[in-house]
Amino acid sequence: MARLPELSDRDALPPEARAAFDAVSGSRGGVRGPFAMLMHSPEVAERVAHLGAYLRFGSGLPDAERELAIIATARAFDCDYEWAAHARIAREVGVGEDAINAIANRDLDRLSDDDRVVVEFARELLEQHRASDAVFERARKRFGDTGVIELTATVGYYAMIACVLNATEIEPPEGSPRLP
Repeated sequence: MARLPELSDRDALPPEARAAFDAVSGSRGGVRGPFAMLMHSPEVAERVAHLGAYLRFGSGLPDAERELAIIATARAFDCDYEWAAHARIAREVGVGEDAINAIANRDLDRLSDDDRVVVEFARELLEQHRASDAVFERARKRFGDTGVIELTATVGYYAMIACVLNATEIEPPEGSPRLP
């Protein structure tokens, strides 16, 4: 059970929080999951949603690579909610089941070179708090200067979301896939 009440009903919010609720809902199609928790600080919720909307829908990173970075982040944080949501999206944008399973089981040897650079980049940032020169240069070569910054921001953003989900103990919907 979540540690805080989920604030997903606009009418239950104080009037001063409703503009933030509307902004979040408008960019995401509703307020649920991490955003139902972030609404405890409407200003934070609105600002986080703005960055998230750019990273998901406006960034130059290809969809599959973005989702690889997100599920690698979910795996690093053992965040079932983020995993359940984004493993599904990863499949929808063409990430193969073998790659998803390799990330879930922390078996990077099964990843293609293209997938591995994304996952290694995310893992190094999250586990070692920086990317090695070799991995950074491989990511930079693949995505360019702008792309490597957008990849970095994606990992950081979803790490923050995983922290919100894990701190507040938001669980994925019943029947959702869980991390091993």
